Amino acid sequence: MNESNYRASELDPLILFADNHLLAVNKPAGLLSQDSGTGLRNLEDWAREWVRVDKNKSGAVFLNAAHRIDKVVSGVVLFARTSKALSRLNEDIRKRACRKIYHALVEGAPKKPAAELVHWLSHENHRAELSREGAAGAQRAALSYVTLKRVGALTLLEIDLETGRYHQIRAQLAAMGTPIAGDVKYGAAARSKDGAIALHHRRLEVTHPTLKKPVVIEAPYAADSAWWKLLN
Repeated sequence: MNESNYRASELDPLILFADNHLLAVNKPAGLLSQDSGTGLRNLEDWAREWVRVDKNKSGAVFLNAAHRIDKVVSGVVLFARTSKALSRLNEDIRKRACRKIYHALVEGAPKKPAAELVHWLSHENHRAELSREGAAGAQRAALSYVTLKRVGALTLLEIDLETGRYHQIRAQLAAMGTPIAGDVKYGAAARSKDGAIALHHRRLEVTHPTLKKPVVIEAPYAADSAWWKLLN
């Protein structure tokens, strides 16, 4: 990868925050978070090359994602630029000492304008499936949501994620009867032309691994997204 092909693309990420320890990027829907073994373009390689060029580094660049989001989802992805930062971020995430806020456009409207959802989910065949407490492989999944506005036949929800299970938000909102727009895998009526779903990691709140100060990172909606254009 060279400077020209990581900067010029229809799926260009946006740098949200950068210092010597952290790099936060707004991932567009359609771009993998990390290498999948297929050789397809991915955010982690893009970010590593950005650091190499921006910081004029000639050798290997240390960069590891502290968390990931699905290919069809957009929004904040945070990378650690040092092993110390990665270790401390991983510990904070394990202790749930960070806050992840998502926005989702869902089909229909929830019965309650705000609520907490708690399910037990298992991971099977690249899907999150509803399960029961105590079942083999089942993990507790919890989030809370609040309704922000109606958008035609859709509803904009703000989601405060408590746990970070596989496809958690997608499965839990579908279980409520309000699948995310475009998410045909979990029951949405129609798929978007580009396969993106209306789920966006809007805000991440973490403690800086060395400065020990709060860092709030917010990602704007993609201006060219068919879903988020509806908000205008």
